[in-house]
Amino acid sequence: MSRARIEQGLDDLAQVAQATKSLSPRIAALATRYAGVLRTGGTLFFCGNGGSAADAQHLAAEYVVRYASDRKPLAAAALTTDSSILTAAANDLGFEQIFARQVQALCGPGDLLILHSTSGQSPNLIAAARAARASGVPTVAFLGKGGGALAGLVDDAVVIPSSVTSLVQLIQLALQHLIVESVESELFGK
Repeated sequence: MSRARIEQGLDDLAQVAQATKSLSPRIAALATRYAGVLRTGGTLFFCGNGGSAADAQHLAAEYVVRYASDRKPLAAAALTTDSSILTAAANDLGFEQIFARQVQALCGPGDLLILHSTSGQSPNLIAAARAARASGVPTVAFLGKGGGALAGLVDDAVVIPSSVTSLVQLIQLALQHLIVESVESELFGK
């Protein structure tokens, strides 16, 4: 890859980050929402496919282990990690049910389901959002490419202003890191 292409890629990322700044008030409100869930004994549940599945695991770890400061663990889980549940649900119920089944079993009204998708079109995330709604579980989705069908099925859709998958994922993760930093500050004063 040429130096010019690398510089262009960084410029593209900076442009999307700049365009995303308009979401700052909503991100701050989400941080307060996450902290409220955790303060009242709820759990943050994360899910996504592919790279977004890896982000779900990464984010759950930031809450359970730590992010910027030493503090008590916070309740968070990724619905992407249990291979037995995932493969049994995919085999017995269909791949579109791998997250919905877990939402039905594990999530309650005091929790928060956080879905990551670059397109907002993944059938298994759509099914999870519908299962959450049926169970009274609050939902947030971090999306790209206009939000897709998922945007209309969640309580709060954060749509990154880009149609480039890699840029959407980078900004989603940056926003989630800002949220966990804010949650730590709100709950622990650090």
